[in-house]
Amino acid sequence: MRQAKSYIDIAFLSTYPPRECGIATFTEDIISTMGFSGIINTYVIAINNTIEQSYGEKVSIQIRQNEKSDYIKLAQKLNVSKIKLLVIEHEYGIYGGDNGEYILDLINNLEIPVVTTLHTILSEPSPKQRFIINELGKKSEKIVTMARNTKEILQTIYDVEASKIEVIHHGVPKRQFEDREVLKKQFGYENRQIISTFGLIGPGKGIEHGIEAIAKVIQGSDTIGSENKNHEDVLYLILGQTHPALKEEGTAYRNKLEQLVYQLDLSENVKFVNKYLSKDDIIKYLQLSDIYMTPYLAKDQAVSGTLAYAVGYGKAIVSTPYLYAKEMLSEGNGILAEFGNSDSLADGIKQILEDPFKKRKMERNTLKIGRTMYWDKVVTQYTNMFLSVIASNSEAGEV
Repeated sequence: MRQAKSYIDIAFLSTYPPRECGIATFTEDIISTMGFSGIINTYVIAINNTIEQSYGEKVSIQIRQNEKSDYIKLAQKLNVSKIKLLVIEHEYGIYGGDNGEYILDLINNLEIPVVTTLHTILSEPSPKQRFIINELGKKSEKIVTMARNTKEILQTIYDVEASKIEVIHHGVPKRQFEDREVLKKQFGYENRQIISTFGLIGPGKGIEHGIEAIAKVIQGSDTIGSENKNHEDVLYLILGQTHPALKEEGTAYRNKLEQLVYQLDLSENVKFVNKYLSKDDIIKYLQLSDIYMTPYLAKDQAVSGTLAYAVGYGKAIVSTPYLYAKEMLSEGNGILAEFGNSDSLADGIKQILEDPFKKRKMERNTLKIGRTMYWDKVVTQYTNMFLSVIASNSEAGEV
């Protein structure tokens, strides 16, 4: 009986599995962990970009991404519901209208408090993009970002009040650590040095530069202070299917990558695992990897779920210096290479392969951060913030 009266109802507006989307997985993780709190009941309002999906019991409402009226109707429905707080998982591309502007039709008609988690924060937004985040900042009780170095951007470029900004790590599932060499043997990668990149494949991921870097690593080392050596045992795993929202463009990009592998004669050193990866798949591949690489081209990327997972599982990492990577890999926690520069990526890979001490130090450093990123710890921060927002609004309503 006591348990029933302690529950508070919160809804999340987001994409949701089985839709194949990083934000969908993020939302599934946060609400499944929050379910153990004994304090909060969570509900999902799923955004569909095509026809209705077949969801599980967590999804209570579905809205059509490109139907403006659905956003207004949703606000009206929430206003008379038992929901005490709406959490918006925000990325421009998952909402309808110009740069996802239909989200404003929701918040402008909503009477319950809102918390917004930002999955994209651009340092050079278009006027419409800036306007949308500025409006979300005004209407939200809190704005969540996953990197400290984006706080100043939110304040100076988007005019979000500093007191509203909360920094909370991207969460990582907690799993038992398995022996790297045992996993390699299970997957048929025994006696190989494994470098991996995972995620939905599409232009902008910079994987072509990663492939070119592998060719340079195999050809020999120019690293200062190291012997000139090749690394023919290197295997680069490109993990993940083509991005479902970029089918034609993504397929053309994958074909281009496969052609590059052929041209560089890397069939023994580059392998595509062309499927949508479950969380358990991702974690196993990460645990057997010697190096994780993100050669992304978008300098403004404020969060990367793939990089968060790699940090969470204590990997030595080579990455281009996008916003999230600069934050997570500072102070020697990884190696930052130049954008679009395969020589720079190759040099970073060789530094790690040829210096076991440096590799172990990076792994210790990233694992130390990773232990603070497990979902149970992250969800505790979210829960405390949600309860504080609800309590503040309840007190204001009583005045």
